[in-house]
Amino acid sequence: MRGWLVALVAALASFSASAEADREAFAQPLAGMDDEAQLERFFRGRGLFRQAWVVAPSRDEAVDGLGPLYNRITCIACHPKNGRGQAPINEHSPMRTMLVRLSLPGRDAHGGPQPHPAYGDQLNELGIPGVRGEGRAQILWQEKQVTLSAGETVNLRRPQLKFSELAYGPLGDIRTSARVGTPVFGLGLLETVSASTLQRMADERKPDGVRGRVNTVWSVERQRLEVGRFGLKANQPSLNQQIASALHGDMGLTSSLYPQENCAPQQSACQQAVSGGQPEVDGMQLSELHFYLSHLAPPSRRERDTPAVKHGERLFAEAGCTLCHRPQLTTGVHPDYKALSGRKIEPYTDLLLHDMGEGLADGRDDYLASGREWRTPPLWGVGLIEQINPGAGYLHDGRARSLTEAVLWHGGEAAVARQRFAALSGEDRITLLAFLKSL
Repeated sequence: MRGWLVALVAALASFSASAEADREAFAQPLAGMDDEAQLERFFRGRGLFRQAWVVAPSRDEAVDGLGPLYNRITCIACHPKNGRGQAPINEHSPMRTMLVRLSLPGRDAHGGPQPHPAYGDQLNELGIPGVRGEGRAQILWQEKQVTLSAGETVNLRRPQLKFSELAYGPLGDIRTSARVGTPVFGLGLLETVSASTLQRMADERKPDGVRGRVNTVWSVERQRLEVGRFGLKANQPSLNQQIASALHGDMGLTSSLYPQENCAPQQSACQQAVSGGQPEVDGMQLSELHFYLSHLAPPSRRERDTPAVKHGERLFAEAGCTLCHRPQLTTGVHPDYKALSGRKIEPYTDLLLHDMGEGLADGRDDYLASGREWRTPPLWGVGLIEQINPGAGYLHDGRARSLTEAVLWHGGEAAVARQRFAALSGEDRITLLAFLKSL
């Protein structure tokens, strides 16, 4: 057995031994906060992120206003332990940490997706008493088999959506996109990477047919088009808007950014429901959530200096993966939070849109993002996903049950990198995966 393979076995044993300590790895505050007051603010935000919201009217007016239509009652329900969600195992399983985006062909007034007139831009399966939920989405899995270099076979699955119990009429000519909850750590650092840095990376000439481009999206806060960086298609320009949009779409909570209830025109019972206040999430609460998510630290690398992990890192780069999954970025100057400014970070993303091929396409445009384009997801923390959220899936819809499956779904601009991965020897593939597990 090669020396580095012996080291690999030892590294994997170390990963297992540290599993319990890593269970809270996605819940740690960022180093560099100035004082106790900032830590207290961090934990207040954490409380709101875990808060179960209730139907209005309630004796606790600070946390009422759920719905009238919603998917879950807490933020953390879709981001368990601040990590990834998972897709249902079959058509009989509910979407506990997954949702379905909806839109019609065409664009809205700002160039974004055109919402469905009866269901909006997201299927809300649940409703408060007296308001019927919009319907149910089910996942049916289709499988195919691929063969790797040494004859090893891997089963890949892709989801097909089925809708039932639709409360407000047929969906018609609808575009859909199933999405699992994504990790929420490191978001403040990603927000602090400058727009000029993103554009510079987009403008670089790259080999293997890799391109990458910036999405340009509507800022509700500033009433103008800006660079997108959050969301699976980089369709949100700021963390504050990402938070407010999720509160509105997932839990039906209004805020200064989204002051209207999430009721379509023909949903009369929804429109007549009691409000939890105007807005239901006040400015202080939104600010506390923003502070918390801005200062939620990405987990530290593990075993990074072992020979096996170093070899896997070289293979990852040689395959061309780092053309999109950039190992290092430098944050700019955050206007409010100096702990985020001027940091060298290792997110393994360029935050750009890339054509990922027909296999991963959802067919749903989102501003400049086509139905085949997705934002490069950060890979920091990916090695802890299975320990923290057993059963969590990879890729936008949770279809990949392992990192190997996730790589093998790559197409389009990533096709060459996928081919190189598939052509590796079995030992080299294990080593590359050991590197990913160190992130």
